Amino acid sequence: MVANRLRGFVRRHPTARKAARRLRAFLAPGLGGTGRPQPPPPPPAPAPAPPPTRTFELALPHHGNTPPGAPATLSFSTPARLWVPRKLQKHGLAGFEPDTLACFLAALEHARPGAVLDIGANVGLYGLLAAAHSPRPVYAFEPTPHVAAAARSLAAANHLPVNVVELALADRTGSAELSLSTKSDASNSLAAGFRPGSDRIQVQADTLTHWCEHTATAPAVVKIDTETTEPDVVAGGLDVLRASRPWILCEVLPGHGVDTRLTELLRPLDYTWHHLNGELPAPAHPAIDGHGAAPHQRMWLFAPHPPTEALWQRAREWRHALRHCTPAGEEAPQSHPHPET
Repeated sequence: MVANRLRGFVRRHPTARKAARRLRAFLAPGLGGTGRPQPPPPPPAPAPAPPPTRTFELALPHHGNTPPGAPATLSFSTPARLWVPRKLQKHGLAGFEPDTLACFLAALEHARPGAVLDIGANVGLYGLLAAAHSPRPVYAFEPTPHVAAAARSLAAANHLPVNVVELALADRTGSAELSLSTKSDASNSLAAGFRPGSDRIQVQADTLTHWCEHTATAPAVVKIDTETTEPDVVAGGLDVLRASRPWILCEVLPGHGVDTRLTELLRPLDYTWHHLNGELPAPAHPAIDGHGAAPHQRMWLFAPHPPTEALWQRAREWRHALRHCTPAGEEAPQSHPHPET
């Protein structure tokens, strides 16, 4: 009787009938079920393959006055697609902006006390060298998130006190759009259309003056390489440059009005301008001119006062030391190719 009442209840209620059908699929035929086998659970999705990694040791320059305890090499382990590590693994420091690196290291020794700012740092090579060869505070500014992460990883792996700041320095404060280049991560820029872009992302921007005031930082040596927005960096830091008068290493690409704007901005500050094109000492120029320079000779030294022979001599010594910073098993190159990014 109870079974008949249950059957009647199930027939009268559609929801109960539906539930009963589902239940029968789990019962053996002897118990009134259909005994239909259940499909096996889907296999777990395979774990994504880790991105390929580039791992190598980068030889560092040394000479008689190298600080005690300075590392002989930097250990690199970065995503394989990053442009700067790829070039460093192939050419070493001997083939990567040797004139600029030599003047940068000489300026570290001759500048007054103060911080080092690597603006447009990419993976932070200049900041790493500064931290390895001087006790100065070092800040590396890189707005591209995955590139900034690689810079932090390199600093930590090499136990070097480089403060990586995920920020774009510009002529304004707030949010900005960063164009990600299809050519290489070294060509990412706030300048829309500078290189063919794969995407644009929102990043935080600040002026050099505001950031220095906020952090109570006085720069003594500054490297700027921001893919045609160098004048914006200078415009946003004029008060700091006027007060601190740091030595500046700056890329000047042809076109885009970069050289004209830099000349107009820096002329009132009484800086001297020296094109780093293989000649040391590099003579002063009446104006900054980015035209006609080879791709690996587009860096300039902006000096707060005329460089002394002592600074040029140190730069020559550093350049000689850099010639020996080749990949393992290679001899010093006769020239220093550095293809355009």
